[in-house]
Amino acid sequence: MVGLSVFFALGVWLLQQQAALPDMRWAFLMIPLFSAIRLPRNTSFGRTFRISILLLLATGCGFFYAAWLAQQRLAAELPAAWQGRDIAVIGVVAEMPRQHERGLGFRFDVEKILTAEAQVPQHILLSTYNSAENPVLNLHAGERWQLTLRLKQPHGSSNPYSFDFEAWALERNLRAVGYVHPRGDNRRIDEHVFAGGYFIERLREAVRAHFQQVLGSAPYAGVLSALAIGDQGSIPAAQWQVFTRTGVNHLMSISGLHITMLAGMAFALGYWLWRRSVYLTLWLPARKAAALAGLLVAVGYALISGYGVPAQRTVYMLGTVAAALWLSRNISPSQLLAVALVVVLLLDPWAVISPGFWLSFGAVGLIFYITANRLAQRHWLLEYGRIQWAMSIGLIPPLLAMFQQVSLVSPIANAFAIPLVSFVVVPLALLGALLPLDWLLHLAHYAISITMLALEWLSALPAAVWAQHAPPGWTIAAGMLGVLWLLLPRGFPARWLGIILLLPMFLVQTAAPLPGSLRLTIFDVGQGLAVSAQTSNHALLYDSGPGFNSEANSGNRILVPSLKAMGISRLDKLILTHNDADHTGGAQSVMQAMPVAQLSSSLPSDSPIVLQAGQTQRCSAGQHWDWDGVQFELLHPALASYAQDKIGNNDRGCVLRISTGQHSVLLTADIEKKSERSLLELQAEKLRATLLVVPHHGSKTSSTAEFVSAVQPRYAVFTSGYRNQFGHPRAEVVERYRAQGSALLRTDEHGAILLEMDADNVRVNTYRKTHARYWQHAPGVSVQDETLE
Repeated sequence: MVGLSVFFALGVWLLQQQAALPDMRWAFLMIPLFSAIRLPRNTSFGRTFRISILLLLATGCGFFYAAWLAQQRLAAELPAAWQGRDIAVIGVVAEMPRQHERGLGFRFDVEKILTAEAQVPQHILLSTYNSAENPVLNLHAGERWQLTLRLKQPHGSSNPYSFDFEAWALERNLRAVGYVHPRGDNRRIDEHVFAGGYFIERLREAVRAHFQQVLGSAPYAGVLSALAIGDQGSIPAAQWQVFTRTGVNHLMSISGLHITMLAGMAFALGYWLWRRSVYLTLWLPARKAAALAGLLVAVGYALISGYGVPAQRTVYMLGTVAAALWLSRNISPSQLLAVALVVVLLLDPWAVISPGFWLSFGAVGLIFYITANRLAQRHWLLEYGRIQWAMSIGLIPPLLAMFQQVSLVSPIANAFAIPLVSFVVVPLALLGALLPLDWLLHLAHYAISITMLALEWLSALPAAVWAQHAPPGWTIAAGMLGVLWLLLPRGFPARWLGIILLLPMFLVQTAAPLPGSLRLTIFDVGQGLAVSAQTSNHALLYDSGPGFNSEANSGNRILVPSLKAMGISRLDKLILTHNDADHTGGAQSVMQAMPVAQLSSSLPSDSPIVLQAGQTQRCSAGQHWDWDGVQFELLHPALASYAQDKIGNNDRGCVLRISTGQHSVLLTADIEKKSERSLLELQAEKLRATLLVVPHHGSKTSSTAEFVSAVQPRYAVFTSGYRNQFGHPRAEVVERYRAQGSALLRTDEHGAILLEMDADNVRVNTYRKTHARYWQHAPGVSVQDETLE
């Protein structure tokens, strides 16, 4: 059973690595395998052959089941022709709305489409935006509304080691995203829609409102809301950073530990009460009644928490234990985990691409690995310490693989946070949600405040977190084997060899470019620009993309994770071309996350970014340097231009040329026609480039015919956001480069652009091509790998 479950999961995982969904007719090839199971198995070869066939069938079933479900999901999509058009619908607010800086965000279930001939998926993700001119929509979970919407197909940025929004939307069956048009006919139709899921969401929203009323602006009210109802969006980013740095972020959501603890309490209470009645005990054994009580509590808590993967896994495992108890059957821990694994993947095949899936099942698997079938019974405190040790060591490989960092203070933090949160804070928060006793919530807040004091102190330690490059896949596999070897029972010989298997994850570095070679990444940051340039021993970042809101920006969401995973832990130079938010929005996050030797920019001297930096320099034409045989030169602006107040931000953009012999890259920021004419007059002989990042995202105010003719790029890259409000790149500009013979690349269609270049060869690729997945939206025609001699 365990083997079949594991290979079923393997088949599901393999499907999620595919660039395109398979033809379901291939599934009929499994029919002969079912016949092969009946072959004689009275020999060792026959038994081995039968087991192999069963495992192959399990893999195929997982693969084709996930493919079939994916086809159903992808079939329900918003037609491209209806993107950006007003559509009137009637539907239900399917979850408690989440507050963002400018309005609300929520899932919406469409029941009826009022606009003639329009087609809208049933499940969509919506936002509202408040303004002085438009009324605020007071939406609540479980209400039926008529809304006027503007929708688009789910589309996210596509970068190395970054969050995949399109996969996230597919897993949640959200097949369109958009906003409520503020001037539409938006009105509430029914206050209550009577359905189970909507009732639970109304209950969650009521609990959140109660917490907000009682605790007000208390600093950790969001943490209590997350622990009680899974409202993780209420936790500020600064507190999440503390939890991540101390390795206790798993505790600040509805974890399996919390659910198991509550189920255990319900079991113990139910067992004690049931045994008080002779009649009830004769009618139904107390253990069976207590098991049912524990399971009901677990299901209720999991539902009100949002029913994430850790909650699902715990409920299915507890359900299996309860079923075994009712049927008077024995079941091993591995079988428990196997049942939970299969049920989770049957309901959600995309769980295998979620970090929470691997961490949740991995953690429980490690606990079973070190505790099950052991003869000696240790003191509970020693056993608790042993489990903490196993978690600290055992989760290093998946944490490095998925996040490229490990908390070094996690064993200390978890040692006191787990009992405090699980046995004090969570019960108090839940009692405060159920009972009209406000002091329970204040007491829970006091308890979490004490916990936070210690966590914040640990988080502030300079060596709290180990961060590094993304380890190669084979080192992760070796590390997992090392963990299993290291955690073998005491007395097993040479357990120290496990440490040796862990070392490659830390010691095997990402290969840097050879001397004289350049590795360039043009990031997909939406409507903005960010480019990293790496040589053998140096790294540069050219612009830092846009900010998204007060807490999220291109720096902390895209650039820092990608740069660190690529092995770039410091920047020798940060160039901020001009003072526009779509080019500087992530700069401060980058400077906070990694050392920056020098800031070169055209920003004013009183800019907060300049004031935060250490060594600064104004970029100006004529500045040049050589890194490891790669030449860098700034072509614009002229130093004298800083004295001219009438020059706009765009025309003061820092233009950078990078060359490796006969090949070069030209990065042009947002310069416009005036600056292009200046470059043609003063630097014409240096404009010819192999790859050009097109000025100003393809705006009609740039890319004159003379400039395009002078550059003659083999590759023209447009860094524009999907369906951006400016209409970039403009059709006439795109046609100008096409007529020149350039290969056209767009970050909104191709994702990040990846370039490797030396004196003789150039290799260009796109992230949506090298990491193609079947769910990707409108990838366009990827440029072919090409070597230029």
